[in-house]
Amino acid sequence: MWGIVPAAGRGTRLQPLTFSKELIPLGSRVDNGVERPRAVSEYLLERMIMGGADKICIVISPDKSDILRYFGDCYGSAHIVYAVQPRPCGLCDAVFRAHPLMTDDEPVIVGLPDTIWFPDQALATLPDDVLSFLLFPVERPEFFDAVVLDSVGRVLEIQVKQPNASSHWIWGAFKMPGRAFAALQRLRAPPIIVIFIWGSSARTAHRKRGSTHSRRSRLRSEFASGFIFRTIGSTARCAG
Repeated sequence: MWGIVPAAGRGTRLQPLTFSKELIPLGSRVDNGVERPRAVSEYLLERMIMGGADKICIVISPDKSDILRYFGDCYGSAHIVYAVQPRPCGLCDAVFRAHPLMTDDEPVIVGLPDTIWFPDQALATLPDDVLSFLLFPVERPEFFDAVVLDSVGRVLEIQVKQPNASSHWIWGAFKMPGRAFAALQRLRAPPIIVIFIWGSSARTAHRKRGSTHSRRSRLRSEFASGFIFRTIGSTARCAG
């Protein structure tokens, strides 16, 4: 199972910092009988491993090599690899930088490295075959990504740092089958523009992946088959 840790953000609200915000010390741990500070992101890696992850991809920006130096190539029982987000393009772009490493037959966990939630084994309770969110309540949801649910716990909307957030539940991690991760990546991928030459005139066409509209239509047909439908209509599990 893969774990993806998006850690390419600049942490502008915490500046000035001389190191990555994911390495802010919070608490301590004992290694070989020696107590040392624990980076805030270690809590997420430990929870991913408890949830079944044996491979973790940390997505960093080019100037955050201190994360690579800190974690190296493994943490606990999990192997660590790194993907680079060349420039800040948001959380979604950072998560899908890990896409080339993913396979359709392995579940994927995505978590926020600056968020700590309990119980620490909550990820193990999420199913492998549908997209499901790990949620917990906060008093000020306008500072987070609030998740709006329907009466049976299905996700209706995610309100990103909205002043008038209508839910007090925010997400700390989510889990999905590898094939769903690949389908979501195809949905957001930009179309490939191909130029065809006919005589003296040039025309452009969307090929390979097709236009955004055609990709959405194709995925809707997959929804109807029951493959993606279970992902979009997933149940949110709450960790209190």
